[in-house]
Amino acid sequence: MKVGLYASMFGKDRNSFPDIESFINLAYELRLDVIDLRSDVGFEEHGSGYLLQTKLSCLRKGLSVGYLATGGHFVGTEAELEEKVARVRTDVDVAVALGAPMVRVFCGSTPPDAEARRLEVECFQACCDYAASRSIAVGLQNHPCTGDGVLRLFDEVERDNFTFILDTGQWEGSPARTQGVPDPDHDIYRYMEQTAHHAAHVRAKFYKIDSGREEWLDYDRIVDILAGAGFNGTLGVVFEGKDVNACDDREVLRLAAAQLRRLAGERS
Repeated sequence: MKVGLYASMFGKDRNSFPDIESFINLAYELRLDVIDLRSDVGFEEHGSGYLLQTKLSCLRKGLSVGYLATGGHFVGTEAELEEKVARVRTDVDVAVALGAPMVRVFCGSTPPDAEARRLEVECFQACCDYAASRSIAVGLQNHPCTGDGVLRLFDEVERDNFTFILDTGQWEGSPARTQGVPDPDHDIYRYMEQTAHHAAHVRAKFYKIDSGREEWLDYDRIVDILAGAGFNGTLGVVFEGKDVNACDDREVLRLAAAQLRRLAGERS
């Protein structure tokens, strides 16, 4: 397993990392393997010259681009769905320019009625078809969903380039929604066990880590689940701790990366 960093965060000071280059530099300082990017955060523009310079900066610092995060959540009116799919298509082109092998598209909770579920699947299929024409994948993020909801989409979308970006903290009943208190109605570890075999990449969420060990999620258990499923991809640090840590944001990210590196090394 490799360790990476997501170039977006929700910490104490959003100005700590004002642009993509600041995240790239931190990933290099921490000697990480991968940088994950978000199309609407940190980019000065999406012009070809700027994207090339970003790509070259990653290359020179030994960082692979894991994915480019785009939108999703395909519920809404016909016009809204068309707009959401169009955004994904645009971001697929940006991902190709950056050398990213996939875009991140999130799902949301399972729609309550059959027609909404059909339209959701058709939108994912349209995104996958366009991404396939550009030779990259579409990574589904559970944001938020259940294990059954994710498995339903894999059963129904039926595209070879449809893969899974497992988010450890964005299930229904996630600790972000309960401030770390377990939700008796949702077993997020069971959801991970159900879906880990589909995972090509992991968004490893961190909330309370100033002790040196994430306190809201059990990463020993999570990494064991991933190892048991044969996962050999990237554990990308995603920080959403806001104001619950005593240390600053840079130290939070260092501690999170160190914990993942230790756990991945123990299971290599």
